[in-house]
Amino acid sequence: MSGEEPSAGAGSAGEDVGASETTAAPPLRGVRALAGEDFSFADAIGGVRGLVESTVPGLVFVVVYLLTRGLTPALVAASAVAVLAVAVRLVQRTPVTQAFSGLLGVGVGVLWAWRTGEAQNYFTWGLWVNAAWCLGALVSVLARWPAVGVVVSLVRGENMTWRTAPGAEAAHLRRRYVWATWLWVGVFGLRLAVQVPIWLRGQEAVEWLGTAKLAMGVPMFAVGLWLTWLLVGSRAALADRPDQRPTPQR
Repeated sequence: MSGEEPSAGAGSAGEDVGASETTAAPPLRGVRALAGEDFSFADAIGGVRGLVESTVPGLVFVVVYLLTRGLTPALVAASAVAVLAVAVRLVQRTPVTQAFSGLLGVGVGVLWAWRTGEAQNYFTWGLWVNAAWCLGALVSVLARWPAVGVVVSLVRGENMTWRTAPGAEAAHLRRRYVWATWLWVGVFGLRLAVQVPIWLRGQEAVEWLGTAKLAMGVPMFAVGLWLTWLLVGSRAALADRPDQRPTPQR
């Protein structure tokens, strides 16, 4: 559920601590954060490194374009930053999923802008991705397969009997999954409502489009994950489930 947001990949480096010491569990990145007992904004976005890899190429594109008013230098600079992020991970032998995801998004944006000659088209791919996620989440609710329920079941390794099972517990889970999916329809829809009108203004509004994309990218993604976790993954949500409530004593 992200579009341009951080994926689940993460890298870490550390010293050997000896066989007698327990290895800490890796942090849960991206949507995998929904499977955790606690929620960490830093872990959800892939830490500082994930934030940098997700935002810096777009920021560099806007800055270089404003300074040079040239499309080619901006595209080259953004591409170089994305390639560098992947190269650094390869050298350090850390997972490259997030960096490769960012490189793919940058590559599509660069190609689109280069072929059309329009700077705002660097961001067009992101708009299409958000539109696809928004439509997909909406259709999943209408089809009674709420996307959040499917994702949460997959990351937790659970079956999806909640969809058709009778009883109060299954009904409770369905309601929460539907609410959480509507939340993401709102997230993606809000991005489109703000960014599409700016995109339609063309190259004169590239700096505003880039600013809106950065502000509504990783920060909004992280808040959306947190609200989703509160609805379906937190202790409070679990405590509110019918099967978790204490049985009244007679």
